[in-house]
Amino acid sequence: MKAVRIHQFGGPEVLTYEDVADPSLRKDQVLVRVRACALNHLDVWVRKELPGIKLPHILGSDIAGEVVEVGEYIRELRAGQRVLLAPMTSCGRCAKCVAGLQNQCRQFTVLGNGVDGGNCELIAMPAVNVIPIPDSLDFNQAASVPLVFLTAWHMLVGRAGIRPGQTVLVLGGSSGVGIAAIQIAKLFHCRVITTAGDEAKLGKARGLGADFGIDHYKQRISEEVRKITNKEGVDIVLEHVGTATWDESVKSLKSGGTLVTCGATTGPNVGIDLRHLFARQLTLLGSYMGTMGELHEVLSHVFAGRLKPVVDRVFPLKELRAAHAHLEKSQMFGKIVVNP
Repeated sequence: MKAVRIHQFGGPEVLTYEDVADPSLRKDQVLVRVRACALNHLDVWVRKELPGIKLPHILGSDIAGEVVEVGEYIRELRAGQRVLLAPMTSCGRCAKCVAGLQNQCRQFTVLGNGVDGGNCELIAMPAVNVIPIPDSLDFNQAASVPLVFLTAWHMLVGRAGIRPGQTVLVLGGSSGVGIAAIQIAKLFHCRVITTAGDEAKLGKARGLGADFGIDHYKQRISEEVRKITNKEGVDIVLEHVGTATWDESVKSLKSGGTLVTCGATTGPNVGIDLRHLFARQLTLLGSYMGTMGELHEVLSHVFAGRLKPVVDRVFPLKELRAAHAHLEKSQMFGKIVVNP
C-alpha cells in the first residue's frame, strides 16, 4: 500500500510518500481502507519529535473509511461498511480500562502518536475502535470528528461539568477543538464567547452559534470578557492555546469559575498567582482526550445532526507536506483532511 512515513524528525520535508507492506489482520481485528484522515496539531508535534516515537512512523489520528475484511472473531461488522475509528488505544484490562476510564490507562495512546496512524491506504484495528457512520456524513466530515469532538466533550461535560445557562469562553474558536466546543456549549444552552485572529473567522464562529467574538490580536481578551459579562467574568474557560493566552484566560474567570485545558500550542510554561486561585476559589482542570463512552455519547449528537464537523481544505495524501505547511500557518477554519 501507499503511506506517508517519517524516517527522521523535522519539518514537512521529512514526510515521505512511499510503498509499505499491507497490514496483517489478526482474528480480533478489522481491516479498513482509509478514505480520509484529518490532521491535528499532534501530527506536527510528533513530526518534530515527541518522546517514545519509533521510526519509521505513520502519522494521523482521525480516520474514516470502509471495512475491507473482518477477522474470524468479529461478528458485528461486515465488509463494505462505512466507518470511522476511535482515535485511541489502551490495554483494555487494567482497573481504569474496565471502569471505562480508558484515557487514564498507563498504556493509553493516540493513533499516530504511540502507534501508527492513518496517513496510509489500509489500517488494521480492534473491532472496538471501528464505529459505523450514517450516510449523512461523507468521509471527510467523518474524519473531522473523533479527536476534537471527543476532546471538547470531555473538557466541557466530563471535566468542567457544564450546565445550562452558563457563560463559556472558548479560546481559538477557529480550531478543531474550538469549533466543537462552541457547538457543544450551545447544545447546553450556554452563552458563548470565542476568540479568533480575524473578523472572517469570528463571523464563521458566530455562524456556529457563538454569541460574542473577540479578535485576540487587536483586543485584550479579559477586558472584552468583562465588558460582555458586566464585569462578572465567565463560568468556564476552555483553554488549549497555552502560554500566549493563559493569563488572560485566568483573568476572564468569575469567582468560583473553572478553567479546563487540554493543550499548549504556544508553549507549556505558565504561571499562577496562588492568592488569586484561593481567594477567588478558582478551579483549574487538566483534560486529555476522553473515554470510549464519551466518544459514543458525542457521536450520537453528530450522527443526529445536532453537532456538525467543519472541513477547511482537502489534500491528496501524496501532498501531505503541503497539508502540514497549511496547518502550521494557522489560517484555517476547521479541519484539514487528506485523502489516500
